[in-house]
Amino acid sequence: MTAASTVDLPRFVPVGDHPFTRVIRVLRTDRLAVLGLALIVLVLLLAAFGPWIAPYPAQGYGETSVGDRNLAPSAAHWFGTDQLGRDILSRVIIGARPALTISLLVVAIAAVVGVPLGAIAGYRGGRLDDVLMRITEVFQAFPPLLLAMVTVALLGPSLTNAALALAICWWPWYARLVRAEARSLRDRPFVEAARSIGVPMWRILPRHILRNCMTPVLVQATVDVGSVVLAAGSLAFIGLGAQPPAPDWGLMVAEGRGAIFTAWWIATFPGLAIFATVLGFNLLGDALRDLFDPRQVKR
Repeated sequence: MTAASTVDLPRFVPVGDHPFTRVIRVLRTDRLAVLGLALIVLVLLLAAFGPWIAPYPAQGYGETSVGDRNLAPSAAHWFGTDQLGRDILSRVIIGARPALTISLLVVAIAAVVGVPLGAIAGYRGGRLDDVLMRITEVFQAFPPLLLAMVTVALLGPSLTNAALALAICWWPWYARLVRAEARSLRDRPFVEAARSIGVPMWRILPRHILRNCMTPVLVQATVDVGSVVLAAGSLAFIGLGAQPPAPDWGLMVAEGRGAIFTAWWIATFPGLAIFATVLGFNLLGDALRDLFDPRQVKR
């Protein structure tokens, strides 16, 4: 063995934490993140296994029991019953699936439409950017809920039309978000290097622009799932979303508002379900923002 072989060579030390380590640290230090994750997991379990968990699944889907009308919470009916004798707990549990389905569908449609348009507008700039941004500003000039109400009124009240109306309201926000990110990325050295060797735009956009835009899009989408739950419930509350006897949380609140002083549980528990779902996604979105923030990486 030579003397040179005994010399300790410098070793590569990775910069920053491993992503999994950062996730564990966030879960250990951020109690609100844990609460948000727990609420979302609970709603996901209810959505996946609702028909098997609900104590009265048939009543959850609309079967009535006239002899059990307006019963207060008890051992037999933990959340009480409504004006038609339907078990509130069963309807809240089964209502988790359509609430999450419409929210994920709206966010997915909004992202599929808004993200590519924002990336193209931000990368190309010029007249194309001006045209696309003026279109998004037209949509953003209307309050989202008002635009959704007008759209549903034209198409007809239903859960499908409500999802389409909300997607029309939501895509401009993703377009503007990604456009701002794309504008900051298009002059980066790695993008200029790709252009200099003749890489076409249709390859630069997905590999260099969209890939680096996914973090803010993911955070925004997480928060928006909760916002869409609230918006869909608002449409159902005014009769422009899900229609009876669908187990929709917003519709259940609307059905119980007339008896809020005599049978408070009819509207209260569906309202709490909306509150818990929105809170969970908001807390998780805040945690993801902190997790992906480069300033949070320990060096």
